[in-house]
Amino acid sequence: MKFAHLVEINDLMNPLIEPLTRAQLWRGLVLRAEQPKMFIPHLDSCDILERTQATLERELRYGDTVIRDRVSYLPQLQVHYHVPKQNDIPMSDLTMRIEEPEPGALFVRFEYDDHKSDETETEAFYNEFRRSAYQEADIDTIRMVRELAGNGALG
Repeated sequence: MKFAHLVEINDLMNPLIEPLTRAQLWRGLVLRAEQPKMFIPHLDSCDILERTQATLERELRYGDTVIRDRVSYLPQLQVHYHVPKQNDIPMSDLTMRIEEPEPGALFVRFEYDDHKSDETETEAFYNEFRRSAYQEADIDTIRMVRELAGNGALG
């Protein structure tokens, strides 16, 4: 399943919404990778196994399920999550890319890819639920970034 959607960050036509800077948005997306428990309530723990300037290797625990992934950064532009195939978990990718079609008009494009080229009728049915859940989780991510920025936690 490939799925992409766009979340508007700054609505230049609505003065009631406090605009975020690109730097605040970037710091929020990085924080989601480095401290995911703030953004994913059902996550039990996250251990950073290795860190470089451009990547993180993590181990995420959801009850008895353990998922290892790799997060890579293109500063001020994108955060990419790669989950390699492991046990019963298929390979997948998530990219969060900041887009700015005009100055101050920020968006985040969320792109999901499970690298499956075909799907059964049953999988297609459940993928509709997955798309909806992903979209809600992404909106919650931006809501949390806004809250953190509003509290001064993102500079």
